[in-house]
Amino acid sequence: MILEPLTAVDGALPGHLLTEVTALYASNHAFFALGGDFPDPDDIRVEQVAKALADELAHPDAEVLLARSGGRLVGIVVTLARHPDPADPDPWIGLLMIDAGLHGTGLGRELAGLVEQRFRDAGRAAARLAVLENNPEALRFWTALGYLVIGHREDRALHRPCAILRKEL
Repeated sequence: MILEPLTAVDGALPGHLLTEVTALYASNHAFFALGGDFPDPDDIRVEQVAKALADELAHPDAEVLLARSGGRLVGIVVTLARHPDPADPDPWIGLLMIDAGLHGTGLGRELAGLVEQRFRDAGRAAARLAVLENNPEALRFWTALGYLVIGHREDRALHRPCAILRKEL
């Protein structure tokens, strides 16, 4: 698996990449139905994904990484080098998503490992993430990777109840 940063070209994201990422998001309609990120999780549109990605890329500490295997887009990761809370020293995984047709193949575990290694290489000692309380499948995935629940709170964007997890790297 290869990770490549998503970057805007002349302030815009390339159309072919937006089409690929939209297909990836659309394959995960069950996840988006839980979170409410899009008005209709069964009809995720390119312009909605473009706005969501632009919002992520506008944050100075955020990075969007595309995961490719065999030349095909298989996943996406959004990381945050620093949380807005200055008391939080850890980098965050804001989103880690694998094409739904590839769930259960080990690609999610592999992608999480690559992200953790990037954090280690940057000298970071731990990583955090939030899991929606209504997503027990995601909680099982992350705890199987060694993440521990350290608290509960609402997310900053949509005020959804979340479990906060942390892993020593």
